[in-house]
Amino acid sequence: MSADEEAATPQAPTEPPAPAPALNFPPLFDKYPFEGVEVHDVSLKSYIFAQPVYVPHSEGRLVNHPFSRARMHLVERLANNLMRGGRHTGKKARALNAVREAFAILAKSNPSANPLQTLVNAVENAAPREMVTRLQFGGISVPRAVDTSPSRRLGVAIRNLAQGSLEAAKKPGMTLGSALAKEIDLASRADMGSYAVAKKDEVERIAQSAR
Repeated sequence: MSADEEAATPQAPTEPPAPAPALNFPPLFDKYPFEGVEVHDVSLKSYIFAQPVYVPHSEGRLVNHPFSRARMHLVERLANNLMRGGRHTGKKARALNAVREAFAILAKSNPSANPLQTLVNAVENAAPREMVTRLQFGGISVPRAVDTSPSRRLGVAIRNLAQGSLEAAKKPGMTLGSALAKEIDLASRADMGSYAVAKKDEVERIAQSAR
């Protein structure tokens, strides 16, 4: 068969490629669904990572990558900040167990609410919009209010939630999980009893006076 005849011969239709199998992620801690979790703060929407994952543990894969924290799950970032306190330093499993205990307490106190959504609400309410920096004018240091970047807002909010929980856990009869549950619950309602919300209000009040 010549090349022209071979080109004129109709080719059999090729089969379309088979679709990739859909990933079926289990719920967080096998209990709390990822679906329906919403970020209402527009500036934080691109930085709060609450999408489905198998396990909230990146195993160091995001280390030394620019802006890698924006791709780290919110629960893992909270657990990492809990490891800063004393006997919890470096104990990732212990920190995740504290988050698991806190979510169980939140789910028991309010069965209709997803604890992951409650955590997102707490972070949004604890994220400061303004902070204070110092400018040098001829050897004189002058405080000035500046807008806070979304990445910085999120980092400060998570750090303060963890710090407030670690401080409350030092009280007799209070575990880290129960202290974290109380802190998240208060912050999700923007209650001034929350350490993180109180710190946010303090920072914004100082920034307002430095405008």
